[in-house]
Amino acid sequence: MILETERLILRELVQNDYNDLCRLLQDDETMYAYEGAFSDREVQAWLDKQLNRYHSYHFGLWAMIRKDTQEWIGQCGITMQTYKDQEVPEIGYLLQRRYWHQGYATEAAIACREYGFNTLQFPALYSIIRDTNQASQRVAIRNGMQPIDTIVKYYRGIYMPHDVFCVRKEEILPTAIP
Repeated sequence: MILETERLILRELVQNDYNDLCRLLQDDETMYAYEGAFSDREVQAWLDKQLNRYHSYHFGLWAMIRKDTQEWIGQCGITMQTYKDQEVPEIGYLLQRRYWHQGYATEAAIACREYGFNTLQFPALYSIIRDTNQASQRVAIRNGMQPIDTIVKYYRGIYMPHDVFCVRKEEILPTAIP
């Protein structure tokens, strides 16, 4: 276990999470910000990338497990992403559709923010979110982040505008820390 919140456990992904990842990453509606569902090969590549991140950085995207039911509901964590030609720590989250709008993403993202500041000692954390993904943008704002920039990423043959959100450790009020 990496993190625990009121309702969730976040732990490293393992190869046995492949079928759960398929349910998540192969759902067209869930993956709309990525221009559609992933193939089996793309899911395995995604999982391999997370496993490699654990070895390279000692963090990455983690499995989100509901405490009450032990259900695998999605993933959330911190990865290193390129922004303005440098690597920055990014909080990312992706949930199975049936768990949308229940506060899980915000709960996990806040826990990741605290882990990023207090354990990993990052002075700032980012979320880089496709401009059409308003739900994820709302999670970033609830996580204390503010929009600071817009960039364009080229992915799957498409130019995709993304909004860059950021929060700095000194901007988080002690009363806002869960």
